[in-house]
Amino acid sequence: MIKVCSLFSGSSGNCIYVSGSEAAVLIDAGVSGKRIEAALASIGESFDKIAGIFVTHEHSDHISGAGILARRHKIPIYANSETWDAMRPFMGKLQPDAIKEIEVGEIITLGDIEIRPFPIPHDAVCPVGYNLFIDGKKLTIATDIGHMSRELLVHLEKSDMILLESNHDIEMLKTGSYPWPLKQRILSDHGHLCNEMAGKVVAYLAEMGTKRFLLGHLSQENNFPELAYQTVCNALLEKQIKPNEDVYLEVALRDRASKIITI
Repeated sequence: MIKVCSLFSGSSGNCIYVSGSEAAVLIDAGVSGKRIEAALASIGESFDKIAGIFVTHEHSDHISGAGILARRHKIPIYANSETWDAMRPFMGKLQPDAIKEIEVGEIITLGDIEIRPFPIPHDAVCPVGYNLFIDGKKLTIATDIGHMSRELLVHLEKSDMILLESNHDIEMLKTGSYPWPLKQRILSDHGHLCNEMAGKVVAYLAEMGTKRFLLGHLSQENNFPELAYQTVCNALLEKQIKPNEDVYLEVALRDRASKIITI
């Protein structure tokens, strides 16, 4: 059985807890260590079972709490060498055994969890998503995606659950207060996935058999949960798929732990 909980999700910080029966991991640690510890306690979990922190990329909303957690709880941080080079100055002093370099496509086994990083299109040095396999089930974490491609879909297909980015509403972004260069970055092929594309991807994957979806990494300025949810619902309904009857659909919370999902 896989237990999944988004502790924080959004442009202000990201951290996802994933547990099997033997071990647990965090995907990203983009808020303070204190807040992550409190969020874990709020769902009845602790660091006793956590065997590692897996970093998707070096942006601060994904790494800001990683160094302190590694020191405080004596757990390693896993990232590819390019990401380590970019984030090392922000990690503080780490023991050598806390630094784990992994390769894209490599399979890492911690207890009963197999973790496999795959490449994603984003404006970082070597960003990745993660497939996690536990007891024959597949969980996929895929945020910070500038665009969807056939190559990326291959990693998402056949998942039992997906946490997928639904970052912004295009019209809110275009008419909002962001400076034009930042708007261009978000809308680019290496920026973030919009609600409409998230809806298309969810509908496609639901047709392919995925039954659980969590929408994440919402922009605080250019989106809101009800809009992201309804946009994806509309895409599902166009395919005659009923949200929360045929598939499970929720939005990850920005500032606190979301519901625990079991697979």
